[in-house]
Amino acid sequence: MKRTHNGVLRLSNINEKVLLKGWVSKKRDLGGLLFIDLRDTTGIIQLAFYPENPLHDIAASVKNEYVLEVEGTVQERSNKNMQIPTGEIEVTVSKLTVLNTSQQPPLIIQDETDALEDTRLKYRYLDLRRPVLQNIFKMRHKAANAVREFLNKEDFLEFETPILTKSTPEGARDYLVPSRMNRGEFYALPQSPQIFKQLLMVAGFEKYYQIAKCFRDEDLRSDRQPEFTQIDIETSFMSQEEILDVSERMIKHVMKEVKGITFDEKFPHITYDEAMNKYGSDKPDTRYDMHLVDLTELANQTSFKVFTSNIEEGGVVKAINVKNMADKFSRKRIDQLTEFVKGFHAKGLAFLKVDKGELSGSIAKFFTEEQTTELIQKMDASDNDLLLFVSDNLKVTNNCLGQLRRKIAREEELTDPETYDFLWVTDWPMFEFDEEEGRYYSLHHPFTMVQEKDIAMLDKDPEKALAYCYDLVVQGQELGGGSVRIHRQDIQNQVFDILGITKEEQAQKFGFLVDALKYGTPPHGGIAFGFDRLIMLLAHTENIRDVVAFPKTNNGTCLLTDAPSPVSELQLSDLSIMTKK
Repeated sequence: MKRTHNGVLRLSNINEKVLLKGWVSKKRDLGGLLFIDLRDTTGIIQLAFYPENPLHDIAASVKNEYVLEVEGTVQERSNKNMQIPTGEIEVTVSKLTVLNTSQQPPLIIQDETDALEDTRLKYRYLDLRRPVLQNIFKMRHKAANAVREFLNKEDFLEFETPILTKSTPEGARDYLVPSRMNRGEFYALPQSPQIFKQLLMVAGFEKYYQIAKCFRDEDLRSDRQPEFTQIDIETSFMSQEEILDVSERMIKHVMKEVKGITFDEKFPHITYDEAMNKYGSDKPDTRYDMHLVDLTELANQTSFKVFTSNIEEGGVVKAINVKNMADKFSRKRIDQLTEFVKGFHAKGLAFLKVDKGELSGSIAKFFTEEQTTELIQKMDASDNDLLLFVSDNLKVTNNCLGQLRRKIAREEELTDPETYDFLWVTDWPMFEFDEEEGRYYSLHHPFTMVQEKDIAMLDKDPEKALAYCYDLVVQGQELGGGSVRIHRQDIQNQVFDILGITKEEQAQKFGFLVDALKYGTPPHGGIAFGFDRLIMLLAHTENIRDVVAFPKTNNGTCLLTDAPSPVSELQLSDLSIMTKK
């Protein structure tokens, strides 16, 4: 008899004989009537052992996580469980084989488990039996298939690029691998396939993609792992708009195939400048309002010296409106918000509450009646609104209020995880200037192409030059980012000079790419999407470890395999490495 999977059985299968295999999820002995929930990768089905069944005693001896093979007949259940797809039926068992026994597992293997995360990661092979995680990894598989299906139809070619490559430190810290055959020299694990995919464009492959493993030795958090997966795309002869179009259609295809969600309208576009000034973030969450409003001109007319003095020094005053929630914010809670913004370098937080067209709060007395009317109009304020003000330089002010609106939205549960507010952030600056180090840094990476209209700005005022650069943002997270690349050697050299990368460093770090630009490199550009983050979005989890089969902890260790771990002195000797005690 051919095996049947649990999850496919329904009322339409009544009286059919089936062969099932799986794990014991739960056993219930009702005093002669015995039920076993059998779990496989497709779902759970109830096995019924009535008192007259000769297999009753064997069934009574099995425990959770025993592996069973059963033959039986599908019957309609008298007490239906409409919470599961197979809840209207059960299988009366005519043959039972215990394929393997199990010790008591160290965690409850159900969607809701009481195990600590360290226990779950140490026994990850058991944790992965939980249906909630099984469903996530089925979703991950489905999403990867959807990506490949779409890009293959668009005539993209899938490539594999090297894992052992050259260290080109210009971003996060590299993972280094010592070479036994070239003593004292090291490979690096790729932070991304960036250079190789550009070289594939030089080689004439006009459409490349890869679901690529990438590695970065940086501090970890709930949405970051030392090794991660990205959907990597590169094209030749496409404009920025054409790259955005094919990328957007791919994401829409994945959303339709995996979630059944369609998007009829094109994703909106906003500029980097608008995102920073309206939302205080280059990853704006547009599912709620609390937009940043510039009140510098009005604040400069008030008698509040904190505002006016800061404006004299080139600062700004901005505020957000927490609509209809003033009664939820006690002075104690506002003090907590003040400490919060101080963590982002604000000097303080001012507030006003609106009640019947009048203001109350820490700075109400500094506004005249006319200024109060203008403020209420500018802030679109009404009764029970809370206005929160920050005054500092533009960068600090935007960041503090951006962080504040995100914090309040999270605490007040203003967002719906099923609302997907995809939008493109475009027109990024080429560079940002670090005052402490006195040098320019690439806001994206040093191979990003300057916009045609701003090429002359590279000589005159690099900080004002805009790039052909773009991010896809959703729910306040960057899902993907990319750029049109520099394909001209003169511009690439100019950008390296602005970044302070010497000719020697250029040759050492990027020589093979710089050389390639001499040989008819086509205009090209691309994008990379965080595949793990995409699955987090689809699965509604904020923990990246939920979507990685065998993840690391926040300090980069694998509790399952006990990696990283010491190696023998012989291995170190082969690599000419000596460790410090």
